[in-house]
Amino acid sequence: MMEHRSALPSSSFATRLWSALLYVSPTLLLPAIILPGLLPQRAQCQIAHPIPAPPLRDGRHDFDFNLGTWHTHIRRVLNPLDGSGNTIELNGTVTVSRIWDGAEIEQIEADGSRGHWEGLSLFLYNPQSRQWNQYFINSKIADLGSPLTGEFRDGRADLYSSDTFNGKSILVRGVWSQILPNSHRYEEDFSQDGGQNWRLSFVADLRRENPATPTAVAPPLDPALTGQHDFDFDSGTWKTRTTRMPHPLTGSTAWVDLEGATVVHKVWNGRANLAEYTARGPSGTIQLLALRWFNPNNGEWNLDFANPNTGTLGVPGVGVFKNGRTDFYDYEPINGRSTLVRFSIWGSAPGHAQSEQAFSPDGGKTWEVNWINHYSRQPNQMAQR
Repeated sequence: MMEHRSALPSSSFATRLWSALLYVSPTLLLPAIILPGLLPQRAQCQIAHPIPAPPLRDGRHDFDFNLGTWHTHIRRVLNPLDGSGNTIELNGTVTVSRIWDGAEIEQIEADGSRGHWEGLSLFLYNPQSRQWNQYFINSKIADLGSPLTGEFRDGRADLYSSDTFNGKSILVRGVWSQILPNSHRYEEDFSQDGGQNWRLSFVADLRRENPATPTAVAPPLDPALTGQHDFDFDSGTWKTRTTRMPHPLTGSTAWVDLEGATVVHKVWNGRANLAEYTARGPSGTIQLLALRWFNPNNGEWNLDFANPNTGTLGVPGVGVFKNGRTDFYDYEPINGRSTLVRFSIWGSAPGHAQSEQAFSPDGGKTWEVNWINHYSRQPNQMAQR
């Protein structure tokens, strides 16, 4: 559960596709060989008697305690930095589901004096840094902030980020604590002095729900906001046949084939969705997560990707659904050059859909398609989280 908003991270969405394919195990990154005879005696002694490094802990199950359905009581401080102490309180439901080991999605529904509030948190574990990234989207604002990043120690997680509040630069700290089998607490604090002092901005106490207990119900969608149901056709389980170009924008014409499945879950009654893609090919198994969400302020959709190798999201692609098709666009570096990226998806026939990724090195004048997915719906397989 997360409340703050922030600037967008610097990496971008197509990179998530390629990093899933280009990941190199850290065990292969060997240190350079140094000849002891070329070093002073003191340095040779240090090499001869190295201090063993503490073993790295695999933390991809740290957030398992958070899985399930919870009642939440939220207290939000309206202006944490002025010391006034004015707050609002909300009560609602939090539902947390696993995507894969090291990835979870959290949906928040709460009501208070200012009406209904919805949020979405995405927890992604980075196996290289052994840290967690916690992302948050507010359904009304629909901006993806930079993540809180950190790790668990002694039964508590401290995650940090930088942000601005009322035009002032601040540090943000998210703390998961008081973790018991059926309850825990999450809070966020702000600091203006580099972490010397912290002011509470948000606290949520969570208690595990009985499965039979009624949960919060989202209000009906505003019919005046067109576009909220654009991707309803995509929910469900799809057999997926993929063709990709391993070396785009190099003159290569080689393609490889993969076979797999894509499962698309509705979120926020269709105003967002989560697609889980798994496919196998000559280089092994690829897993990808695609998060799409609707911005009610401008009628646009956002798309972002993650994979288990990096545990991060990038700058989202943005697009509008027109005539049954959405084209998401983003600029990012490809082969060291700034490149326009397009990711498109459309329904090709009843029970069938297609998506593709293309790169343009000349600002959209010409395009090279490098990734194509053909989807065939599996019968009686509708998915909703």
